Amino acid sequence: MAPLRTLFTLLFSVAVVSGFAPSKQAAVKPSSSLNFVDPAVYEEAQKEWAEQFGPLAKWGWGPTVHAEKWNGRHAMFGWVFIIATAYAKGHGLLPEGALDLKEWGTLATISGKETISAERALILAANAHFFGVSLMATIAPLPFGDPLLMDPNHPSYEKMMDRETKPFGYLPASKFGLTEEAEVVNGRLAMVGLISLVTATAIFDKPMLDIVNEWVGGAYY
Repeated sequence: MAPLRTLFTLLFSVAVVSGFAPSKQAAVKPSSSLNFVDPAVYEEAQKEWAEQFGPLAKWGWGPTVHAEKWNGRHAMFGWVFIIATAYAKGHGLLPEGALDLKEWGTLATISGKETISAERALILAANAHFFGVSLMATIAPLPFGDPLLMDPNHPSYEKMMDRETKPFGYLPASKFGLTEEAEVVNGRLAMVGLISLVTATAIFDKPMLDIVNEWVGGAYY
């Protein structure tokens, strides 16, 4: 049943994603990417967003290349964390049992006197830690990295704004290695993968780690 469930989830996710594809088909402008939709559709969306939400557009939020890259990076990191957690669970690296109510108090309770498991508490603490690191990277980014917010005072602001006028299209050009095209493709696959994972979890009422373990044929545990 696991392979059939996996296939169903993937087909459902593709159907959901394709539902957001613009229906307008037109001749495309010459580009380094394989655009199946007229780039003017994307440019019009950017223009409307900038007119309605000027302050947000100024900082790179909304339908922008910058926002897509950052969402993709977070999705890729999410998969790294999920895979690492599944590996740790399969190799007995996560603690067992539940938190002690007397030691942790009501902070650890789920309902009544039932407390959260030590495994989930550790995963929650790790997520909170990495969220804090991500937040600090947003507030005080390293000089060689892309800031999450496109600060008009940033030295690379003009370069980043110029990049917004050149969308990657549905299928970016095949440029392997440490390239923007490879990052965008990997980020999109990671985001679609997370949508598939959440969908499968909701449909089959199973933990995410169990779903991932089924997808890889029980390789983790």
